[in-house]
Amino acid sequence: MEQLNYAQKQRLSFIDFKLMFVGHFTRSEVVEHFKMGLSNATRDINLYKELASNNLVYNNAEKRYFQTKIFTPLFNHNNNETLGKLANQLSGNDNVINGLGIPFEMPSQLNTLNINIVATLTQAALNKKAVKIRYVSLTSSESNRVVIPHSIVDNGLRWHIRAYDCKSEQFRDFVISRITKAELSDKNISEKQTMLADNQWMRFVPLELIPHPHNIKFPKAIELDYSMTNGKLCLEVRAALTGYLLRRWNVDCSENATQYSAEHQLWLANKATLYGVDNLHLASGYTDNLSSIITNTTK
Repeated sequence: MEQLNYAQKQRLSFIDFKLMFVGHFTRSEVVEHFKMGLSNATRDINLYKELASNNLVYNNAEKRYFQTKIFTPLFNHNNNETLGKLANQLSGNDNVINGLGIPFEMPSQLNTLNINIVATLTQAALNKKAVKIRYVSLTSSESNRVVIPHSIVDNGLRWHIRAYDCKSEQFRDFVISRITKAELSDKNISEKQTMLADNQWMRFVPLELIPHPHNIKFPKAIELDYSMTNGKLCLEVRAALTGYLLRRWNVDCSENATQYSAEHQLWLANKATLYGVDNLHLASGYTDNLSSIITNTTK
């Protein structure tokens, strides 16, 4: 490995990444990703096989390399970088500012994820497979579940997997750091367990956010912070993610903007749009006088 140049390591890392988090790859994917010839891609795959022969097996029928059961990653894949790539549809392209030496800092992550559990969950989501998990909940302690993941969610504080829960027969959000064990399952999946059947995921909610009418003395500053047009920020957010967004940005969702604490710099001007959204227990100041709120987020 020490004798390889940077470009070779990048290509081998891509192969390693695909095997670990997707479970398979083709030679044409290597060609397309790196804009290289077939012979060069073949040479890189052969080099990977020399370095980690037990990591992959070729399927002649599908013309695809698959991860073996004794796969051990050749590279150390950073948790947050990996999840960021996967959350952006496996976009492995280097950011244009990488390597320019621009000082950059972000708040430290307090939670650390098990990279092998992440890999199992992402393989399941990308290949439409079920997963047997051991999950620790705030309300029901530790339990065994079978889930069918379809998407990765970053709520600003934690990484979740959005999945159909066979136990409750509902779509729920599972905090990845609370999954202590994950194993792919051969369980058959029905249409009602797939992303298209997740109504809260497929529904988009229009939000109109404005500077808080009571807490902000100079609303122009807030308008600039959020690139507002005519004093308003209009968004369309998946219903399943609406509560997370409103909590992350401390949006006052009360009827008459009655959340007077300093952290509430935004007010939701169209509260009626939230009707039918499941996770509104996360929204500051929101009350529903017509019906009780039923949440299907695993706490």
